[in-house]
Amino acid sequence: MDSTQLGAAAIARAEELPGAERDNPFGPEWDVYKVRGRVFLLIPLDGTGRVTLKSHPDDSVALRETFADIVPGYHMNKKHWITLMPGPSLEDDLVTELVTESYRLVVEKLPRAQRPVDPELFGRPAD
Repeated sequence: MDSTQLGAAAIARAEELPGAERDNPFGPEWDVYKVRGRVFLLIPLDGTGRVTLKSHPDDSVALRETFADIVPGYHMNKKHWITLMPGPSLEDDLVTELVTESYRLVVEKLPRAQRPVDPELFGRPAD
């Protein structure tokens, strides 16, 4: 995926998620997607095409070992965040899945009354 495709795939998924909102708390140079005020996706508007997402620590390690274009979270806690870089190892389905998982990780930490979806069920394949 090139930088335009990566950003477009991440944004398209983020905008589909219940309760997700785009904000610019760090100025016009960053698009930040939040659910109930908590960040799950960061996209710098600097042309690099980077996409930064929340990730479970065990998954973060496995993803970085498996995909050359996934690195520790840029300017974030390296244990809980990953950054997707434009490159050949990423595909639309993977980006969609990672954005959904980031969203789910944030939603599961919200008080139950504030959750727009059930994080245990949302976005998971049906059996």
